[in-house]
Amino acid sequence: MLLHIPEVLDASQAAECRRALMSAEWVDGRATAGHQSRRVKNNLQVPAQHPVARKLGEMILNKLERHPLFLSAALPLKMVPPLFNRYEGGQTYGNHVDGSIYPIPGTPHRVRTDLSMTVFLTPPDEYDGGGLVVDDASTTQRIKLPAGDAILYPGTSLHRVEPVTRGTRLASFFWIESMVRSDAQRALLFELDAAIQQLAGKQPDDPPVLRLMNVYHNLLRQWADT
Repeated sequence: MLLHIPEVLDASQAAECRRALMSAEWVDGRATAGHQSRRVKNNLQVPAQHPVARKLGEMILNKLERHPLFLSAALPLKMVPPLFNRYEGGQTYGNHVDGSIYPIPGTPHRVRTDLSMTVFLTPPDEYDGGGLVVDDASTTQRIKLPAGDAILYPGTSLHRVEPVTRGTRLASFFWIESMVRSDAQRALLFELDAAIQQLAGKQPDDPPVLRLMNVYHNLLRQWADT
């Protein structure tokens, strides 16, 4: 399931991120790439432990913890602290698949990368190119979103970032381990939750609504790991 999540950050928060990132330390993005990805990766990243990355990452995670659409779709168990990248002057990231397990630097913890997420930080009219292209099952989608919006997609997807030929593209990216490992099961739960919310808004105490809630939670209880 590929899902556009609007307004993870509002306009002022996205602008705050851009100001902070433009003055941060940047290093070659290949330093954090695996063997296959290193050959096709050409961008810059802020080191994960840099104070700017940690401060902005906390802002994003705090917003996501209260974002109903994200919580319903991702059912997050663990999340990698957000990282930040920069593309300009023709930089690109060719076709690749994210690693299945991400070790959190400086800790004994690991995150299974069920879901990948990109939060766009630069308004799309400020740069040319830079689309995130995701091959998801039988479809190919090109994504370029307003500053502050995010795309959530399966970590199993083949994807790439097209060359940025004008301006600078700033974004945050990270991975989520879901309570529900199966993308198909998460998609079913997401659709069921959306239907329940819509019906409950009209008739919250209607017995069929309560029965659907019971089905949702029993499926979640059966499929989730915590």
